[in-house]
Amino acid sequence: MNTDDFRDRLHHLRAIPLESVLAATGAQRDPLDRAKWHTALGAISVTGMKFMNWNQGRGGGGAIDLAMHLNGLDFKAAVNWLRRHFAVPDFSEPPSSARSLTLPLPDRSKLPTVMQYLVDHRGIPPSLIDSLVESGRLYADTRANAVFLLLGKENRPVGAELRGTTPARWRGMAPGSQKDLGYFSVHAPRATTVMLCEFAIDAISCFALHPGRFCISTSGANQPSA
Repeated sequence: MNTDDFRDRLHHLRAIPLESVLAATGAQRDPLDRAKWHTALGAISVTGMKFMNWNQGRGGGGAIDLAMHLNGLDFKAAVNWLRRHFAVPDFSEPPSSARSLTLPLPDRSKLPTVMQYLVDHRGIPPSLIDSLVESGRLYADTRANAVFLLLGKENRPVGAELRGTTPARWRGMAPGSQKDLGYFSVHAPRATTVMLCEFAIDAISCFALHPGRFCISTSGANQPSA
C-alpha cells in the first residue's frame, strides 16, 4: 500500500460520524441537549467533527481522536478498533475478494443537497432529518447520496441503503451489505406497533406520519447489493 492509500484510509476513519462512534461505545444521548452524550468518562459535547469532554477538560477532532479518548487507546489501537466496528479494510493488506462491507465515505459538504431532497421532494420534517444525522444513522457521501445505515448487534453497521438525491436518481446497497444481520429503523422510545416498509426513506416517511410506531425498512425484498 502506498502513502496516498494510507492517508485516504486514515481520512475515511477520521470522517466516521462522531455520533456513530459514541453509540458504538454504549454512550447515551442527552434527551434535552442533542449535542451532549453521557459516557463512562463524563459528559461529551459534539459539534460537527469536534468533541469536548467537559468533566475532564479534554477534546479533539475526528473519529480516531474520539475512539482513543473513549476507550483509553493509543493511535494504532484506536485505528484497529474503528476498523473492527465500522468494517474498514486492514491497512497492511490488500482488499480480499470476499464481499466485505464497504461503506461510502461521509462528505458533510454534500449534506445540504441530501437534506433539501428529503425535505422538498419527500416531505420529511427537518427536525426528524436532523435527529437521524445526529445519531449517525443518516449521512451524505461524496456523490450526494443519502446513506442510511443498517445496524445489527451492538449497533454495529452491517450495511447501508443508498439513495441518489441529484437529478440522476437511483437506489442501491453498499457493497457487502447483509440485510439478514440488521436493518434501518426509526421509532419512538417505547413504540410497540411495528410497521414494515420497503426502503429506509419509506420508514422515515412512515414515522413522520405515525410518530408512535416502530418503522423498519426491509431494504427492498429483492434489492441486490451494489
